[in-house]
Amino acid sequence: MESGDRYDVAGYGSGGDGAVPPPPSHAPSVGPPPPGAPLRAAAAALLNLTGLGLGYALLGRWGRAAVCWAATAVLLWVALPADPDGVPAGVLVGYLLVLVLAAVDGGRIARRSAVGGAWRPGLAVGLGVVLLAVPAGGAVVYGSARDEAREQMLLERLESGDERVATASGQPFEAAKGEYGKALDVYRALGEDHPGSRAAKLVPGRLKAYYDAVSAPYAKKRHCEAVAPLTYLRTLPDSVDKKVLGELAAWPDTPLAESLYACGVSRLGGAGSGSGGDGGTELGELLRTFPESASARRVAPAIDERIKDQVTALKGAEPCTATEVLRGLGATASRLPDDSVKKLSADADEGLVDGVYACGVDQFKDEKFGAARTTLTDFARTYKSDGRVRQARNIAIAAEIADDRPAAGKRLPPSKRPGGARMELVISNDAPNTVEVLYTGPVTGTVTLRACAGCERYSASEGPRRACKASGRNYPKARLQLPAGEYHFLYKHGTGAAARVDSYSSGTRVQPGYTYTSCTYVIERSPFDLDLPLLPDPIQPVVSPWGAGSSR
Repeated sequence: MESGDRYDVAGYGSGGDGAVPPPPSHAPSVGPPPPGAPLRAAAAALLNLTGLGLGYALLGRWGRAAVCWAATAVLLWVALPADPDGVPAGVLVGYLLVLVLAAVDGGRIARRSAVGGAWRPGLAVGLGVVLLAVPAGGAVVYGSARDEAREQMLLERLESGDERVATASGQPFEAAKGEYGKALDVYRALGEDHPGSRAAKLVPGRLKAYYDAVSAPYAKKRHCEAVAPLTYLRTLPDSVDKKVLGELAAWPDTPLAESLYACGVSRLGGAGSGSGGDGGTELGELLRTFPESASARRVAPAIDERIKDQVTALKGAEPCTATEVLRGLGATASRLPDDSVKKLSADADEGLVDGVYACGVDQFKDEKFGAARTTLTDFARTYKSDGRVRQARNIAIAAEIADDRPAAGKRLPPSKRPGGARMELVISNDAPNTVEVLYTGPVTGTVTLRACAGCERYSASEGPRRACKASGRNYPKARLQLPAGEYHFLYKHGTGAAARVDSYSSGTRVQPGYTYTSCTYVIERSPFDLDLPLLPDPIQPVVSPWGAGSSR
C-alpha cells in the first residue's frame, strides 16, 4: 500500500453501517508480508525470466513490463535473421542482465504486495516454469538457424574457391599461380578449421578438381609445360594437412617423373647447352629427385639411342646439324648425376671427331668457305693424332683461297699426292714485309717468304719493270715442286712496313716441261688513299729463266 494507507484490522468502514471494505491492492510497505508471499515472489520472478514481462503484468506494473518487452524486441531485432557469428556478446549479456534484474525486482514486489483477483501463486509458478521453455526453445532454434547460416557462409566460401580455380584454369600456370594459391587457402581453411561442416565434406572432391585443373598440361601431354605445375602440386603436403589431401598428397610423383623424362628427352641435343635448352635441367632433376623411378631408368637408353642416331646422321645431308646435336648430347650426358649416363659422353665425343670433319667438308662443298676454314682448322688443332689432319689443313687452305677466289673451291683438294713429273716454281719476294703464299691444285700447301731487306714500294708503272730485277740483291725465295695442273694462289702480306697492304689471289696452269718464276712486290696507294685495282701479271711458263710473275 502507498505511504499513508491504513490497513483496517477491525473490518469496519467509515460509513458506520458495519459493511466490510475490500482488501487493499498492495501489501503494506511495513510489517510482515502477506500470506503466500514466497510463492508469489517465485512466480513473478519466473514469469519475468521468460523475457515477456508477465510477472510485472500480473502485479500490475505495466511500465516495468514495457521495459521487458522493449528489451526482448531489441534482442530479436539484433538477432534476426540469424547470423553466422550469432548475437554480439555485449547485447546478449545486457539482455540477460535485464532479465535477472526484472526477476529479482518482480520477486521483491510480489513478496511485499498482495495481488488481487483470482490469482493462484502455485499455478503461476507452474506457468512460469512452462514458459521458461520459450526462451530456451528459442535459443535452441536460434542456434540451429545460426549453424545453418554458418554452413551457408562456408558453402559460399567453397564456391568462391571454385570460381578462382575456374578463372585460373584458363591461364598459363605462372600467370594463374596466385589465383590457385588463394583457392587452395580456401579449401585448406575449410578442411582444417571446419572439419565437420558440409563444406568441408565437399573439399576432397574440390581438391581433386583443383589437381586436375593445375595438372591439365600433363593430361594434354604438354610435358615441358607440365613440369612447373606438377612441381607445385608436389609441394602442397608441406602446407596442407595430408589428412585433407588424402591420396592426392603422393599423386604428383609419377606424373612429374614422366614429364621430366619426356620434356628432357624432347630437348636432347638442342641449343643452349648448359642453360636448360638441351634437356639437361629436366633429366638432372629427374635423376636427383626420382632416381629409382621407371622414368629415371629410361634416361641412359634414350641418350644412347639418340647418340647412335646422330652418328648415323653424320653421313647424311646435314652433317653439321648432326654434329651440333652430338656435341649437345655429349655435354648433357657429362653433367647428369648418374655414372651410367656420364660414360655415354665418351661415345658422343668419339662420334664428334667424325662429325667435325664431315661438317667442314660439307661446308666447303656448299661454298661456305669461311666456315669451312674455321671448322677444319679447329679440327686439325684439336685432333692432332687423327689421320685426316693433313687433309683437313689442305681443305682449310683451299677454303681460304676460295674465299677470295671462288674458282679455287670448285673441288676438294686431292687426298693423295699425285705421281708423275714435277715442275719447279720459284717465288721471289721484293716486298718490305713477310709474305705467306697459299696454293691449291693437284697439291695444296703454304710457304712463307721473309721480308726483303732494303726493298721498297713501287709505283703502279714501275712495278712490272723493276720488281725482282735489282742487280746483286738477294731476294728471299721459295721453291715449289708442282705436278702439272691448274693452281690457285693467295698472297698474304704481313704487318710492319706493309701494314696496309692487301692480300690478293691469282691462278695459273702448270704444264709439263717448264719451270716457273713469280715475283711479289708492293705498289704505293693512290694519293686519295684508295686501293689500286689488282692487275697481277699471269705466271708465264718459260724454258729458263721465268718471266715476270704476279705483282701487287
